[in-house]
Amino acid sequence: MAATTPVSSATGGRGAGARRRTPRNAKTDGAVLSRVKEFTRLLDRPLTSYYLLVGSSVLLIVLGLVMVLSSSMVDSYTETGSAFSLFLKQAVAALIGIPLMLLASRLPPRTLRLLGGPLLLVSIVLLVITTFRGVEYYGATRWLNIGGITVQASEPAKLAFALWGANLLARKEELRELTEWRHLLVPLLPVCGILVLLVLMGSDLGTSFVLMAVLVALLWIIGAPGRLFFGVVGLVGLLVAIMIAVEPYRLKRLTAFLNPEADPFNSGYQLLHGLYALGTGGLLGVGIGASREKWGHLPHPESDFIFAIIGEEFGLLGTLLVIGLFGVLGYSGLRVAARTTDPFVRLSAVAITTWICVQAMVNIGTVIGVLPVTGIPLPFVSAGGSSLIPTMLGMGVLLALARNEPAARSALSARGPTYPQRALSWLGLGNSAGRTAPGADRAPKTRPTQVQARRNRRR
Repeated sequence: MAATTPVSSATGGRGAGARRRTPRNAKTDGAVLSRVKEFTRLLDRPLTSYYLLVGSSVLLIVLGLVMVLSSSMVDSYTETGSAFSLFLKQAVAALIGIPLMLLASRLPPRTLRLLGGPLLLVSIVLLVITTFRGVEYYGATRWLNIGGITVQASEPAKLAFALWGANLLARKEELRELTEWRHLLVPLLPVCGILVLLVLMGSDLGTSFVLMAVLVALLWIIGAPGRLFFGVVGLVGLLVAIMIAVEPYRLKRLTAFLNPEADPFNSGYQLLHGLYALGTGGLLGVGIGASREKWGHLPHPESDFIFAIIGEEFGLLGTLLVIGLFGVLGYSGLRVAARTTDPFVRLSAVAITTWICVQAMVNIGTVIGVLPVTGIPLPFVSAGGSSLIPTMLGMGVLLALARNEPAARSALSARGPTYPQRALSWLGLGNSAGRTAPGADRAPKTRPTQVQARRNRRR
């Protein structure tokens, strides 16, 4: 009996401890569920899409300025004698892009629909001029010299095609003309083909792929039949294969992507050094400004392979942060498309989101070695004003579409006048924000009643 008593007491102790832990675990689970519900309530707020887009884009722009300064200091000092020359150009481009983004964010969808056609026409003209009078860099004729400023004409073509294509399909949907495949593809597919042809004449495979991705996204959202959709996808794949096969250097890049160690000093050089930079960074990175690959080892560390420098200086956590910001941007853009009933808003939101996110995926995939080297910049981050300014304009359009959500419109109207409107009223240039109309503080003059008239005569 004495030997069995401790066993039973120990068992009883374990049972009591288990009974004591059960309410605590239930309380913890309840707290977790309440926090999850609170987080989902935050996502259901009217202006969630707007603030997520603003936050992710601003963080990417700031990170891009910091990384352009860090990655370009060596090359800038070697070429110009100043370590800040390329950074100052990027900062000026950002300062130009910020007011343009704010202006675009205030435009109504009706104005955006009208801008698509003229922007597309201007883009086609610039691409044609680039084909015949463009400036060649590194064997590619992608740039145009306008007044001493070098611009890449293919960058605004992405935004122009997204807006024009969205307006075209939205108008046909409103007129109920999308019952036949001809109305789905004409003139959308021929115009996309013209843009892709002009871009390919400048040896820009990456931008061509982005334009075709926007085309596929528009057809997907508008609800193209399965046979037609997969037929277009197959056609796009066939065109990409032909583009790679007809140019020897593209085929060489493809083989280098599959096995960069086979030619480590020529075709596989850039990819290998990008991987070296990512591997050197480890988990936390070597520290900002402490990259070794930017000292003449990695070609184009400030533009095409800036993601490798981010991985070297900020480590795996820094690269995951960049990918997470693009993920937030993509989620927010698709959220705008899902919460609207306007076909143009839905199509243009998906088109612009596809443009930015697919371009980011192609750039990151190139750096980590899962895609061939295409020479396409990382949106908001890579150096180059001709890429940064159109991307910021596209983000401004996306912000305008986010403000156009039904719940967002109600929330913004309930807030009353904005800060710019209040500033104008303080300067005497507006009637909003507390400025009363003349005579508003006086009682309105009304015709006296008969009782009041008798009282006046008695007095």
